[in-house]
Amino acid sequence: MKIRRLSVIAALLLLFPCACAPQSTDNGPSDSQDNSQNNSQDDTQNGSENGSGDADAPLRLTAEEEKIAVFSAGDSPLFNKRSGRNGDPFDCVFLPANVRFTDGAMQLYLTKEQNGYGGAEYRSRAYYSYGFYSVSMKAAACPGVISSFFTYTGNPWDEIDIEFLGKNTEEIQFNYYTKGQGGHEFVYQLGFDGAAEFHEYAFLWLPDSITWYVDGRAVHTAETNIPSAPTQIMMNVWNCRGNDGWSGKFEENLLPVCANYQWIGYSPYTAEQ
Repeated sequence: MKIRRLSVIAALLLLFPCACAPQSTDNGPSDSQDNSQNNSQDDTQNGSENGSGDADAPLRLTAEEEKIAVFSAGDSPLFNKRSGRNGDPFDCVFLPANVRFTDGAMQLYLTKEQNGYGGAEYRSRAYYSYGFYSVSMKAAACPGVISSFFTYTGNPWDEIDIEFLGKNTEEIQFNYYTKGQGGHEFVYQLGFDGAAEFHEYAFLWLPDSITWYVDGRAVHTAETNIPSAPTQIMMNVWNCRGNDGWSGKFEENLLPVCANYQWIGYSPYTAEQ
């Protein structure tokens, strides 16, 4: 297999024709919260699953043509600002005004509003398939607040997650759903504070596997019941209701808080002929 690198113009021509109407997001924790803990930075803990010795493993996304949105340029025409409420376990309304562009990045804010809380969600207009997805981001530092980068489709419910659980931004959770079946949570110890500075987080989604990366290093692979439906690229920040053990007890006194995003990258996958 190979990862095809496209120019920005070619990528736009490829992606806009497959645009579909956005669907409702229901990106909460699954009923199974039996998280695996990775307490070592040694890739050998995951054995052959990591793929760190795979000659086909993608390089870090640094080339401009691989970035489909660079937020130093402001709002992207490839994305929409979400408006509306999701319901449990989300305890906020997504407000377009909470998506902001300052200091060379995009900020997704969680704020205290007159009738509750306002979160933020930014989602692609187009649907994407197998490939290498990457983001440069800083998490929101607040217990009970989730900062994310993920792919999602509502019917069937397929999803691939990179999530910071605000109770501890020195770790990150990877997860995925296939036709609504989750329970694949994996918590990775970063060795740094993901709310303090920008780092690159990524996943390589193939027909038979998903491999997650931190700063270009493969750290976890899943090979069972892999999702297949084309999905939107999404980011959101929200406060969690009724899952304190998962996200931490929400500390409203720290609001407003935000997650920061510098850019998003995508390189589509094509099989060797």
